[in-house]
Amino acid sequence: MQPLIDTLIANGYLVVFLWVLAAQAGIPLPAVPILLAAGALAGTEHMHLGLTAMLSLLACLLGDALWFQLGRSRGQRVLGLLCRMSLEPEACVRNTQSMFARNQALTLVLAKFVPGLSTMAPPLAGMSGLSWPRFLWFDGLGSLLWTLTFLLPGYALSDRLEQLAENAAVTGGWLLGVLATAVLAFVLWKLVRRWLFLRGLRIARIDPVELQQRLAAAEPLFLVDLRHAHDFASDPRVIPGALHFATEDVDQHHGTIPRDRDVVLYCT
Repeated sequence: MQPLIDTLIANGYLVVFLWVLAAQAGIPLPAVPILLAAGALAGTEHMHLGLTAMLSLLACLLGDALWFQLGRSRGQRVLGLLCRMSLEPEACVRNTQSMFARNQALTLVLAKFVPGLSTMAPPLAGMSGLSWPRFLWFDGLGSLLWTLTFLLPGYALSDRLEQLAENAAVTGGWLLGVLATAVLAFVLWKLVRRWLFLRGLRIARIDPVELQQRLAAAEPLFLVDLRHAHDFASDPRVIPGALHFATEDVDQHHGTIPRDRDVVLYCT
């Protein structure tokens, strides 16, 4: 931790601002250690606590505002790009949309505390048509809570933080190894599940050209539009004859889905 503290002492506020800005822009940099160290330096009067918090808040707002505007202008493409970097891209967009649809304000406030949601919440807010004032208010509140959550413990433990870090490095090495092994096993399990899922999905996939040909031949197909409510609201057109409902409503519509002909499902 000493090199990190030395860097902060030498460059101070610029490091905090640029590091948090990069993290909020989507670059995978851990911002929490920076905020903890900055809080510890504020506790020893090497940095000013209020100014550090304001710079972190400004960096969060600038990064999130960029994603918010991209969400307003590029919509689904931006969210899809971010979700392709996740372990389960097929479920990522829908899960994020569902969470945001339940409570926009709470999602923005808590987004930075949920891994993966921090970067996706702002463009989703832009896609949903949220106004700039409401976005800045809720996102600013969440950014401030997130900043203080890690600045204040560093400030309170400024006289013990370095010792705690050294003790953790000596006594916690084996815990780090166990944690790394568990994370690796989890990632491998997710990748295997995804591979098996896609392998099975390819067997029953139909491309748009083939679907158009079969519809032109008047084959008795049953079409279901599974697009999320956000996507359907922005473009309510459906393939002629298709029934639209969300995936979570499948149970309610099982009686309307025939068992004697091919069923074609499509989404975004």
